[in-house]
Order: sequence, then structure tokens, then C-alpha cells
Amino acid sequence: MASIFSKIVSGEIPCYKVAEDENFFAFLDINPLTIGHTLVIPKKEIDYLFDLRNNELADISLFAKKIAVAIKKAIPCKRVGAAVIGLEVPHAHIHLIPIKKESDMLFSNPKLNLTPEEMKKIAEDIRKQLA
Repeated sequence: MASIFSKIVSGEIPCYKVAEDENFFAFLDINPLTIGHTLVIPKKEIDYLFDLRNNELADISLFAKKIAVAIKKAIPCKRVGAAVIGLEVPHAHIHLIPIKKESDMLFSNPKLNLTPEEMKKIAEDIRKQLA
């Protein structure tokens, strides 16, 4: 059975897409910890990030770096934190979270409730920085 992330990649489920290439996909987390919280996934469905082949792991890291650089330009923050947890969705993914302080990365923090218009604008602002 396809994961929710595979359904997002195939277009069955809508998302706020930030970027994609032939192997990877980046989109806004719909339950963000901070404004600009983005997920980076391989298009290939694989459960755990560290089950990727070495070259795939290197490639997704480089793709995530490109997205993180764009996030930092688009969203006021000190850093873009990265987290790999992978328990909530059985599809490898990296959380890229704009942070001002370490506690911004606590997944137990309340999630933001942003409007669709806000989400579209955030995704657009990040995309503009990818050039």
C-alpha cells in the first residue's frame, strides 16, 4: 500500500510543493513546528532514511541542503535544523525546520495552524530562493 507521501508525489493528495527533481520531492509540513517547516523525501518509497543506498543518501542530503539554503533566505531564522525521526509515516523523510532557538525543534511543541493562503505564500517564498 502506498504511503501518504507516495500519494503526494503522485498527485493523489495535494500539497504545498517547494521543489522536486527526478528522485526527490520537498513540500511544506501541514502540521508545522515553525513557519517554513519542510519535508524532503525520496520519490522512491522506502521506509527508513538510512535504508537508502549510500549514493541515494548522499543525493538526498545534497537536495535537502539546497532546500535548506532557500528556506534560510526566505524565512527569518538563525538556522535551519534537520531532523530524521521517521516513525509517523513509513516513508523516509527529513524535516527541515527554520529555528531561532533549539527548543523550536521540539516535536512536542504545539503545531502552527496556518491558512491555505499562508501556506501557499510560504512555499512560493521558498521556491523563489531556489534560483
